[in-house]
Amino acid sequence: MPPERRSRRRPDRRTGARPDRRVGAGPGGPPRKAAPSSQRKPPARPSAAAAAMAVAAAAAEERRLRQRNRLTLEEDKPAVERCLEELVFGGGEDDEDALLQRLRGPRVQAQEDSGDSEVENEAKDNFPPQKKPVWVDEEDEDEEMVDMMNNRFRKDMMKNASESKLSKEELQKRLKEEFQHAMGGVPSWAETKKRKTSSDDESEEDEDDLLQRTGNFISTSTSLPKGILKMKNCQHANAERPTTARISSVQFHPRAQVVMVAALDNTVSLFQVDGKTNPKIQSIYLENFPIFKACFSANGEEVLATSTHSKVLYVYDMLAGKLIPVHQVRGLKEKIVRSFEVSPDGSFLLIKGVAGYCHLLAMKTKELIGSMKINGRVAASTFSSDSKKVYASSADGEVYVWDVNSRKCLNRFVDEGSLYGLSIATSRNGQYVACGSNCGVVNIYSQDSCLQETNPKPIKAVMNLVTGATSLTFNATSEILAIASDKMKEAVRLVHLPSCTVFSNFPVIKKKNISLVHTMDFSPRSGYFVLGNEKGKALMYRLHHYSDF
Repeated sequence: MPPERRSRRRPDRRTGARPDRRVGAGPGGPPRKAAPSSQRKPPARPSAAAAAMAVAAAAAEERRLRQRNRLTLEEDKPAVERCLEELVFGGGEDDEDALLQRLRGPRVQAQEDSGDSEVENEAKDNFPPQKKPVWVDEEDEDEEMVDMMNNRFRKDMMKNASESKLSKEELQKRLKEEFQHAMGGVPSWAETKKRKTSSDDESEEDEDDLLQRTGNFISTSTSLPKGILKMKNCQHANAERPTTARISSVQFHPRAQVVMVAALDNTVSLFQVDGKTNPKIQSIYLENFPIFKACFSANGEEVLATSTHSKVLYVYDMLAGKLIPVHQVRGLKEKIVRSFEVSPDGSFLLIKGVAGYCHLLAMKTKELIGSMKINGRVAASTFSSDSKKVYASSADGEVYVWDVNSRKCLNRFVDEGSLYGLSIATSRNGQYVACGSNCGVVNIYSQDSCLQETNPKPIKAVMNLVTGATSLTFNATSEILAIASDKMKEAVRLVHLPSCTVFSNFPVIKKKNISLVHTMDFSPRSGYFVLGNEKGKALMYRLHHYSDF
């Protein structure tokens, strides 16, 4: 390029002016010929102002199209959604700067005005009071009448005969009223205006904690259920010392896991209870002494035994290992001593005599304290749970209640429906008195009514035995009453208290291995149940409801 042209173009760049490059137009001279194609210059660019206008026009067109598309989409949105968008993002006419200012400004201002948290500020917002349904069924708006008479469920909701037909709206209101009446009001989950409180937050935290851990969330009920008693057969208590003589007494030790079995073969045996082998601990042989009854003392340190034809009372000291015979009790003129009872507190010994006498002895010294006499013959007797009273059942069907300290009769009543009493027992919680008669009926009374009423009515008359009820025993928790008769095979039942219903799964009649039951007992915590029959077997069962011995 010549030097003069280079110098001529430089000023044009600084000023922004461009030389006239039209073909044939020279600066102040005649037109020139067009330069060859190899020397042509590129076409001129548009000015900056025109470019800015084009960009602005394109942006405006884009906003117009967005606005039209937004309006088209909003027409299809529900009213609730449009209202929520207006609350959050503002009106449709707001630009981006106004939207950013709207999103930033209130939050900063709220933080400056108060120290409330964001959750509290959001809770203070006023939401629309009425929500519109998302979908409306046109058939619901029709005033169709509903027949109330021909529907047995709707018929109960009629208030009068004129309401044989109701509209759907009225029926809906009536159903709400019935539901709220049954629930005692509007349930918390149905309240729409209820706000969360601190207690609700705590309950949600508890639910979260419940879902975040594993384990057994269902605990076993402490009370014994009725109907079915879960139990299993165990090895016979006297399996390591079998006998063919009748079992006269079975009893669990009050403090140790030991069971005592006494029989007419002159032997008292002690066994360790494990439910599997029940190993024998010791056997005590009393020569020419068929055992009528054997019993532990209240503290478990002694074993008392009487015979069928002797007035001697044997006392076996378990700690010293000595057998002490009590040949004669001063003041006691009985020729034969058979039936006796030990008080629960271990202070007294009650011996059943003849001619209606009951003799009270001191347990420690075996000396006579006093005697109590009833009309007729004493059929059975027992202490109350607190050892302050004595219940005696007579052969005439009457029950006498005596005070131990004063030896005075506190009350006397007739056992309902009884002609001849055979057995009597009191519960350990001091709530029940059970009386068995010769007809097999076992009446269960409240102890309070036996003390206060002259003609008490039984809570329940158990009639599951058809022969005389000769044995009655309560368990430690007073939830089971065992009743049995030694006059008929398999005649033993377990009664649930307080429902006074019999467990249906005991005994198992098909097996017929119980035979004639003469004695029964429960372990101190009701984990085991044992009974003795005339075949010399002490049958033992494990009660699964009770976890301990």
